[in-house]
Amino acid sequence: MTDGLPPHERRSEPLLDDVGTAIVSARDATSFLWQVPDDEPTREQLRQALVLIRDRSAKRGRREMPSICDELLTALKASPSPQQVDILHAGFDRLYNLWAAAKSGLL
Repeated sequence: MTDGLPPHERRSEPLLDDVGTAIVSARDATSFLWQVPDDEPTREQLRQALVLIRDRSAKRGRREMPSICDELLTALKASPSPQQVDILHAGFDRLYNLWAAAKSGLL
């Protein structure tokens, strides 16, 4: 089944499931923290996303993703700073890469 696009124009990214959606929205939210590092509603959104990602990925037998989520939850407790936001953003990038690899069957 094709989507009507030539092979070179098809999406190479997997379709987002609940974990992928949480990762992408949280990664986008970290971009907002660059402007307002101490925004508590955004931080709460990140906490909720990390708990969801950790729990769902653990149920699927993933070991590294829950560990990264725990690290990011710890980082989220630290004082707001540009370094903290950088750690969070990089962590969500790592989670996305692991999720995409798992969806594609590489892991």
